[in-house]
Amino acid sequence: MNNRVKAFGDLHVPGDPLVLYNIWDAGSAKAVSEAGAKAIATGSWGVACALGFKDGETLPLDAALENLERILSVTDLPVTIDMEAGYGADPAAVGASVARAASAGAVGINIEDKDPVTRKLFETADAAARIGAAAASGMWINARADLFILTPKEQHDAALVDAVAERAKAYADAGANSLFVPFIYDAGLIARLCEKLPLPVNILVGDGIPDIKALASLGVARISHGHGPWAKAMQDLGEAAKQAMASLK
Repeated sequence: MNNRVKAFGDLHVPGDPLVLYNIWDAGSAKAVSEAGAKAIATGSWGVACALGFKDGETLPLDAALENLERILSVTDLPVTIDMEAGYGADPAAVGASVARAASAGAVGINIEDKDPVTRKLFETADAAARIGAAAASGMWINARADLFILTPKEQHDAALVDAVAERAKAYADAGANSLFVPFIYDAGLIARLCEKLPLPVNILVGDGIPDIKALASLGVARISHGHGPWAKAMQDLGEAAKQAMASLK
């Protein structure tokens, strides 16, 4: 792990979390950088939609990396890129794709443990192998565990946290540096997750999820905004455009 990656990793402090307001292009990266961010993180949904694609690795890898390079050109902050499931059919292909992001200058990636097409979880061993291939890049690997996404909210319980913890151990052994668990809502379950996981915990904010201060008090080390910033920007743009179009009516 080089000094730049280590410095980024040092920002993951339980109780004093790294707050990432996810961006999608060079312009949004510059705005967030100037707002006082400590690091920059892309969100795959916003990046794909901004370039005319859908989330789920339909955006070609070359386009994703070209976008990354433009982002890196406007900020000196560490940049981590959401690479969905790693852009590879097998661990070797994942390793090759992630190495390209590292060569471009990223300090970290997100990599999820479900297939972007079928939306089914990879077997734990398969997901760990993909994470291990990504970790060979030397970047900070934020492994995403999607059990809570794929489980109805009313079935979220301590047993599900324990299942995530089992996966987290395998991912940590493979080289993951932190674990992203989106769409977990209950404060008690988040606290249990932070206690049981062998890795710093990353939580996604949103409707029905504890706010940033509350998440910090629960022991969260990293907080993401996902596609929320992109969606808000597009909503604001759409509303402003409607007002402009209606101004002469």
